[in-house]
Amino acid sequence: MNILAHAYLSNREEGLLIGNFIADFIKGDPANPRHGLSAGVVHGIRLHRSIDAFTDTHPAVERVRRLLRPRCHKYAGVAVDVFFDHFLAKHFEALTGESLTAYVAWFYQTLLRVDDRLPAGASRMATYMIRQNWLSNYQHLSGIERSLKGLAGRTTFASGLDTAVEDLVRFYEPISAEFHLFWPDLTGHVQRSAAFSG
Repeated sequence: MNILAHAYLSNREEGLLIGNFIADFIKGDPANPRHGLSAGVVHGIRLHRSIDAFTDTHPAVERVRRLLRPRCHKYAGVAVDVFFDHFLAKHFEALTGESLTAYVAWFYQTLLRVDDRLPAGASRMATYMIRQNWLSNYQHLSGIERSLKGLAGRTTFASGLDTAVEDLVRFYEPISAEFHLFWPDLTGHVQRSAAFSG
C-alpha cells in the first residue's frame, strides 16, 4: 500500500508513524545501532515491511496486477499501491470513521513536528507531499494521475505509470471491488501483527 494506508495503519502512534513513513529509506536491519532509531520507529519500519509483504502476496492485489501488467509490466505493483490509496482516500470516512481532511491535517502536522528525525530523502518527500497535498488529492483521478506521472519520472526504465490512470478508469469497478476485499484482510493482519509484537 502507499503513503495514506501506511500512515493510517500506524494508529496515531508517533514512533510507528515515523517508521512507517521512513521505511523505504532505511536499508537492512532497522535495529542496527548505525541507524540510531528508537524502538518505536524500528517497530514502525518492521510494520511497514510486514504490510508490504502481506500486500504483495494477497490474491486481490495479484488480480489487479494482472490487469495492469500489459501497460506497467514490472511496475504494476506500484500502480496497485497508488490505486488502492485512491479508494482508501475516496471512502476514508466509511472505512475508518474519521474525516480524511482532519486525518491528513494531523498527519502533515506530525511530520512537520518530527522533520528533524526524518532521513533527508524522507524529509524532502514530506515537503513535496505537504506542499502539493498529495493525500487529499488521492481522492481525485487528477491527483492520482499527477502522482503516477511523478513516479514515472523516477523509474529507471519505461514504466507505463505516466498513462496508468487510463487503466484505473477502464477497470474502475473491478479494482474497487478488489480493494474492498483486500482492506479488511490488511487491517486484520496489522491488528494481529500488533498483538503479536506486543
